[in-house]
Amino acid sequence: MAKRKSKRISSKTAAKKPAKKALPKSPSSRGAKWVYAFGGGKAEGKASMRNLLGGKGAGLAEMASLGLPVPPGFTITTDVCTYYYEHNKTYPKELKAQVEKALANVGRITGKTFGDKSNPLLVSVRSGARASMPGMMDTVLNLGLNDETVEALAKKSGDRRFAYDSYRRFITMYSDVVLGIEHHRFEELLDRHKEQEGYTLDTELNADDWETLIEQYKKRVQEERGEPFPQDPHAQLWGAIGAVFGSWMNQRAITYRKLHNIPESWGTAVNVQAMVFGNMGETSATGVAFTRNPSTGEKKLYGEFLVNAQGEDVVAGIRTPQEISEAAREEAGSNKPSMEKLLPKAYAELKRIYNTLERHYRDMQDLEFTVEQGKLWMLQTRSGKRTAKAALRIAVELANEKLISKEEAVLRVDPLALDQLLHPTIDPKAHRRVIATGLPASPGAATGAIVFSSDDAAQLKADGHKVILVRVETSPEDIHGMHAAEGILTTRGGMTSHAAVVARGMGKPCVSGAGSLRVDYANRTMTAGGHTLKQGDFITVDGSTGQVLAGKVDMIQPQLSGDFATLIAWADKARKLGIRANADTPNDARAAVRFGAEGIGLCRTEHMFFDEGRIQAVREMILADDEKSRRAAIAKLLPMQRDDFVELFEIMRGKPVTIRLLDPPLHEFLPHGDEEIAEVAEAMGTEPRRLAERAKELAEFNPMLGFRGCRIAIAYPEIAEMQARAIFEAAVEAAKRTGESVVPEVMVPLIASKAEFDLVKAHIDAMAEAVEKEKGAKLNYQVGTMIELPRAALLAGEIAETAEFFSFGTNDLTQTTYGISRDDAASFLGIYTARGILPADPFVSIDQHGVGELVKIGVERGRKTRSKLKVGICGEHGGDPASVAFCHQVKLDYVSCSPFRVPIARLAAAQAALGKETTSQA
Repeated sequence: MAKRKSKRISSKTAAKKPAKKALPKSPSSRGAKWVYAFGGGKAEGKASMRNLLGGKGAGLAEMASLGLPVPPGFTITTDVCTYYYEHNKTYPKELKAQVEKALANVGRITGKTFGDKSNPLLVSVRSGARASMPGMMDTVLNLGLNDETVEALAKKSGDRRFAYDSYRRFITMYSDVVLGIEHHRFEELLDRHKEQEGYTLDTELNADDWETLIEQYKKRVQEERGEPFPQDPHAQLWGAIGAVFGSWMNQRAITYRKLHNIPESWGTAVNVQAMVFGNMGETSATGVAFTRNPSTGEKKLYGEFLVNAQGEDVVAGIRTPQEISEAAREEAGSNKPSMEKLLPKAYAELKRIYNTLERHYRDMQDLEFTVEQGKLWMLQTRSGKRTAKAALRIAVELANEKLISKEEAVLRVDPLALDQLLHPTIDPKAHRRVIATGLPASPGAATGAIVFSSDDAAQLKADGHKVILVRVETSPEDIHGMHAAEGILTTRGGMTSHAAVVARGMGKPCVSGAGSLRVDYANRTMTAGGHTLKQGDFITVDGSTGQVLAGKVDMIQPQLSGDFATLIAWADKARKLGIRANADTPNDARAAVRFGAEGIGLCRTEHMFFDEGRIQAVREMILADDEKSRRAAIAKLLPMQRDDFVELFEIMRGKPVTIRLLDPPLHEFLPHGDEEIAEVAEAMGTEPRRLAERAKELAEFNPMLGFRGCRIAIAYPEIAEMQARAIFEAAVEAAKRTGESVVPEVMVPLIASKAEFDLVKAHIDAMAEAVEKEKGAKLNYQVGTMIELPRAALLAGEIAETAEFFSFGTNDLTQTTYGISRDDAASFLGIYTARGILPADPFVSIDQHGVGELVKIGVERGRKTRSKLKVGICGEHGGDPASVAFCHQVKLDYVSCSPFRVPIARLAAAQAALGKETTSQA
């Protein structure tokens, strides 16, 4: 961490230098309200002001207004964060006076004075963005302690050990967050002292030990900084406020925002609150609780606490915590007493409050609390992060409990979170060689090679490897490694540790608190169950049971039922868009049906040609010198294609199936390199020279804009004729077998003009007529086109005169609109999104202003010519919620996406119909 100097307040407002990425304009400084107070049963803010007060500040204000036990404090708004970055990291001139007034109000409520030498008010300083970002930004506790006030705290509390423990915690945290002296620099001193004195646990140290260590800590600050640890409480306060605002732009917060699509422009608030102490002995504690289980959604109080500790001890995972309820303790098999047993009055009060808050907010709440000498204090409430499985159950049960409507339930579940339900789980029949057991922190299972650092995880992921990140404990700096890993394993920490919370948010399996594991970072090994495993060895983590297994283990695909089926049925009633799947094989089609697809929106026939038993016939077709030879080769492919289509039509049982004619450049089917050419030539009984020459003839400088799509069908109509015959003969056969009417949709790719389309359509229609005569059957079919060139979108009205449907191929339409090759764009698109040139990768989420405008034009002009023109999209955008919302807005008939994203599209389409605002990604 770079060294940071304490930031002093400045009344200068002349510096107008903007931040690198400009935040929205802050309100005019004159007369603005920058600080909102809460406490003593009332508050200036409320829950609906989360954009201004941040999630934490809005929650504290609301709890105070409800009369719940909340330590008094105040919130410095997100507008100050905006101002801070707009004005060269300075503050509005009114802020200092408003902070001092609010601080005095906290003093009046508590009967203490900030900075007073005999009765000091101590405060915490915490961040609080409008979206929850667990562990990503900075916190300082026990602020206001110095060499004098620590003596006052010791005298007033009657506990010197508690006072000096609090002071050493403050020095460590403040030095890390504000002064840039990393936490481990103090841990080294603590570990050395414990070793010298024969201590194992921090709780064994007495007041004299902490006094000795504090002197060492202050000496280290002097060595590192060249100046003493700050003793002025007011300087400490402004240093901490500046550090919290500064942490909005630290690397881990930037990475987290990027992963969770949180705009930089939102900024963070700062919450300053009177300290309550969970480290005042055996009747004090700190904890985190959820009103329902965040992994399963079960309706019961769930959480953890630590006796004689402060909040950071729980979330940091430094000590493994205890269960809140007796039932949870028994279930976990713990021999440590529960909060229900140890602090029964505080537990009863917590249960009362959790019911109050859940009914008030009508959602599962994530609570932070402290018990100070038997008295319960609430420090936070917010909507709790949850797994997709839990989100579904909670939404459905809240609707069944009449707390929310079915429509609200549909809006409560993030469509992208459904991905968590589609990951493999361990096959119950598989052999489990369990080498360790921890806590089931985030459900699902994953196999990968062991890595011990986040940098290694990110690098190996980039190289195409699957890894499991193994850490003693994770910290916010591990965010990139956690994102890269298939699963996470930690030896410390509980169900609400950093690793557990972040993994659940990412949908990654996680096992935490596997205390029997021994990790050796230096030698890159871990010891488990008497075995030593090294980096690169394979393990499997089961985040649903907490088991760690040796080696690779068989997985099974999930079954979607229960709460999923209930919620998705409610969603299907609400949505207007049809949902189809892109499916090229029978397995794809079966998956599509399983996930609720209403048809196939794109079947790419070329994928069928790469099969080992067919590629030779395809190559013979390409090598043919004349039409006769080409037709002979094509004749070999006809029965294969027909069988493919029969199976697809049978699986879909009367649902629409859109089949795209051959699209890619022909050279893709030919071998490359002398060795491969010689091998294929021998198998085909031809000269390697002939094969090489043909490959050279077909080679193109820019094949994606070359001889492909309808251009192949125009140059070699016999290929399109064979495919059309296979489609129509299969339709007749499948209709006989299933008794269902089959209506194939034949799609011509890469059209730029009506003339091209009409030429290819004529061959398709002629083939349909021929099959009807031969089979004595009447065919019901449609011929349409992909709109994937800007010219086709602009000429959509003309093309719709003969095209019976449109499907926007938004992958190619994005390429041709931007002039960007999707295959080569990775080298610079990251720079573009990082610098704000593009809000997101346009190949992931549709560019609504450019590509989207072409889609709108195509739809409007096409339907002006043919009023009932069926229009959909079949690019990867069909599974992106923001793109689905756009498709609903422009009144497409359907979207088509990969089979495993069909549930995402179904839910996203329902949310769009219910009016949910979805942030445009591009």
